[in-house]
Amino acid sequence: MTLQEITAVAGGSVRDAAGPVTVTAPVVFDSRRVEPGGMFVALPGERVDGHDYAAQAIEAGAAAVLASRQVGVPAVVVEDVPTAYGRLARAVVDRLPRTTVIGVTGSVGKTSTKDILAQVLPMFGPTVANRGSNNNELGLPYTVTRATEDTRYLVLEMGARGIGHVAYLTGIAPPTVSVVTRVGHAHLGEFGSVENIAQAKGEIVEALPSAGKGGLAVLNGDDPLVAAMASRTAARVLRYGIEQPADVRAEGVSVDELGRARFQLVHDGPAAEVRLRLYGLHQASNALAAATVALGLGHPIEAVAEAVSHAEAVSPGRMQVTTRSDGVTVINDAYNAAPDAMRAALRALYAMTGDGRRAVAVLGEMAELGDHAPQVHREIGQQVIEIGAGWLVAIGGADAEQYAAGAAGNGTTVDRAADVTEAWELLRDGLRPGDVVLVKAANGAGLLALAEKLTEEPGTVTAET
Repeated sequence: MTLQEITAVAGGSVRDAAGPVTVTAPVVFDSRRVEPGGMFVALPGERVDGHDYAAQAIEAGAAAVLASRQVGVPAVVVEDVPTAYGRLARAVVDRLPRTTVIGVTGSVGKTSTKDILAQVLPMFGPTVANRGSNNNELGLPYTVTRATEDTRYLVLEMGARGIGHVAYLTGIAPPTVSVVTRVGHAHLGEFGSVENIAQAKGEIVEALPSAGKGGLAVLNGDDPLVAAMASRTAARVLRYGIEQPADVRAEGVSVDELGRARFQLVHDGPAAEVRLRLYGLHQASNALAAATVALGLGHPIEAVAEAVSHAEAVSPGRMQVTTRSDGVTVINDAYNAAPDAMRAALRALYAMTGDGRRAVAVLGEMAELGDHAPQVHREIGQQVIEIGAGWLVAIGGADAEQYAAGAAGNGTTVDRAADVTEAWELLRDGLRPGDVVLVKAANGAGLLALAEKLTEEPGTVTAET
């Protein structure tokens, strides 16, 4: 698109361009990701101002900058940069009529489901998907502008911190297929109630076209709040489930000695075996969601099952399993933590210690739970006991103390650590060969660095898959 075409859809005016300028590569908000011919989005931040990097972005190959003021290089200057970024992304989507946009949301499981889809759908056509959790008003336009006319499937994870957020994202990239994984307690402090969370997540199915125009809602039939979203759309509905009757089912679900699920994928009679490379029983539901999308798009069940079986963990800190040279296995699930995800991770830890290995739970505090935080943290501490963990290291302040209180007095060794440094000292001296260590917390707790340090010491090899 030329800068004149960009101003036509995003608003603003062209500044400091001596002649015609055309953007031919993705539009990025991180100057380190600039590609030749791309565009750099200058955003003011808490510590740095993106406008200060405009010249550097041009030197790195950017054709122009999207900015809120003149920056001395070719730029489209607009009143509000994030809003203009979204309008530009919408224009890109409108230029891709042969691309199927797939939106994925949910309180838990959305990133894993998106990651599985990003590995399954390339078997059937060129696919672009979010990297990591770029699921907000900046990450979604960035992903959209990576799509080209050859892109058949555009997979977009959509996050929300309030009612109306998902609706805004679907306005940028209207989905043809929408997936809702689960309504849980993530961000309960911000939403106020689970019902409000359901209202917000369901905006993704309200954005669908009708069944006659190809709209498809893929809903978790095991979650009543998600299943009920069928009434909010005129699209075709496919429910997936393990526990409840559904259009697409996982039957005979079991886990192997490493906690990886296997099941029979069943749809309209035919069945095909799925053997996941992903760790944790909860991944069966995420894999089933991805399979339902592929089946709903008309792909054969045998090919879908094979593709799902080859999917691996790709987003950092999402059930990444590494076994060290001394036999300690580290489960790095430290990118984020909601109560439901915490429970699922603890169940995975239990499954991976069925051969008598010691389970070690290294837990940082969860966030955004509001007044529910003390009770929920105590309940998670109690689950640490229920799975038979031998050692709990609770990291943080008052909420971490609730972990410890919930797990106290039942044979589990409980240690408190004020921060990651103190936790590392405890683990460095206390881990023993054969231990299986789960590291999980809200992203802001900083446990990703701890998990990475645990995998690096004293020398590592990646777990066999």
